[in-house]
Amino acid sequence: MDVLLFYALAIFGVGWSFSRDRQKTRQSLKKSWKAFENILPAFSQILLLLGAMMAVVSPASIHALLGENSGWAGMIIAASLGSITLIPGFIAFPMAKTVLEMGAGLMQVAVFVSTLMMVGVVTAPMESQFFSRKTMLLRNGMSVFFSFLVAFVIGKVVG
Repeated sequence: MDVLLFYALAIFGVGWSFSRDRQKTRQSLKKSWKAFENILPAFSQILLLLGAMMAVVSPASIHALLGENSGWAGMIIAASLGSITLIPGFIAFPMAKTVLEMGAGLMQVAVFVSTLMMVGVVTAPMESQFFSRKTMLLRNGMSVFFSFLVAFVIGKVVG
């Protein structure tokens, strides 16, 4: 139902914009389409990779490695995976829901998503070029610490 509401709002917004200034609306739609075309190949590859991963990895494996009973070991595995993975948020959150449904623990998924969004192992070399190595390590270290803190709080509040 929410999806229909958002589609209706989007159609209304484009219609309203079109009634105000047809030329700017056309330009905006063309730019949006070009951005979509640029993102689509990478987006498709990520979706295919995640789909294949979800098909290959069994719910029993996820439950064993990242389930509620996996404790700190599961959280460290999840944090390590999140730290080295480079996935956009609009894919990470639906994937997190799927992993939860497959048997992962809430705290493990929380630390995974937090490290995924905040820790940048893959981007660390580039980050250390713009900032100092010390700053990059400090930022990533603090991000890991706060990811575990967030996971703990979510586990206590929600769980």
